[in-house]
Amino acid sequence: MVRHLHPAAWWIWALALAASASLTTNPVLLAGHIAVLTFVVMSRRDGSPWGRAFRLYAVLGAVIVLTRVILHLAVGLKFGQHRLFPLPTLDLPSWAAGIQLGGTVYLEGLLAAALEGARLGTMILAIGAANALASPKRLLKVFPAALHEIGAALVVAVTVAPQLAESVQRVARARALRGETSLRLRAFRGIAMPVLQDTLDRSMALAAAMDGRGYGRRTASASRLTSGLTLLGLLGACVGLYGLLDSTSPAAFGVPVLAIGAALCIAGIWAGGRAVPRTIYRRDPWSGAEWLTVSCGLTALAASIVSLRTSPGALAMPLQPLGMPSLPIPVILGLIAAAAPALATPVPPLTSQRPERVQAVVA
Repeated sequence: MVRHLHPAAWWIWALALAASASLTTNPVLLAGHIAVLTFVVMSRRDGSPWGRAFRLYAVLGAVIVLTRVILHLAVGLKFGQHRLFPLPTLDLPSWAAGIQLGGTVYLEGLLAAALEGARLGTMILAIGAANALASPKRLLKVFPAALHEIGAALVVAVTVAPQLAESVQRVARARALRGETSLRLRAFRGIAMPVLQDTLDRSMALAAAMDGRGYGRRTASASRLTSGLTLLGLLGACVGLYGLLDSTSPAAFGVPVLAIGAALCIAGIWAGGRAVPRTIYRRDPWSGAEWLTVSCGLTALAASIVSLRTSPGALAMPLQPLGMPSLPIPVILGLIAAAAPALATPVPPLTSQRPERVQAVVA
């Protein structure tokens, strides 16, 4: 079957893998997360600009790792037993005591910095996978009507990276037609400025189009009603959670107040949804493939949580003393399950690659 998977299913799957990656600094498990994300994206992305933007998130993840390592070399806490190389040390004033610039670099400290950066980079890559597999414009259709303002802002925000990738290709084709193939540093200004200007123009055009169609507009009375119900619901939820966590609180401040707060939040979302009339011409189906995708992502997250509870050391890289990373079987099986959507979900229809009229861009 050829169809697009529901965008919410891809986002839940990707967010579950991001949460799973946030629980570990084990390099083997982080590499497994990266491999699963890359495999699924390469198998189930279409030819749209969103799918081609995945490499930008990969580059961003690599930059994060490199930045974390450089910060460790410059001002990070140096620790370990395996000495790598010394760096010049700069003494700081007394008000900056505890911060050391430079110093001897040890293998353990350098590995810790690189793995912390790799963990954050993997989480960024998971968000990039969700953005590559599910078009933000299709995701906006499934947002609750009361959250349409937030959805509109998110769509405008996440379209920057895909449109940046498309702008780079358009500018590169225009330069090639003009016979400009230089990739030196001098050509950076002639490439960067048209790309940034084109990306900004496209994002602003999308924002204007969404505003022209009435996204996020509601009456003042409906806005006050929605805000009041939501605020009361959040206050009730906070009091209820406090009553559940505090054993000395009366029982009436626990589950009953929490249930009332949840009901008020639902009422606020319902009231806000009624104030945003909209119709959907063709709804995205939610069938067995969507349930499978969500289940696979949550399985990987559950496996990481179980391993964290039963053997927390298996999810961390042993640094003091330095040793080989463990291979927790539940997490490995969870990652194998997370890769199943690459083979068990419908193939997305390929975006028609119609030849575009190359527009000359003046630097």
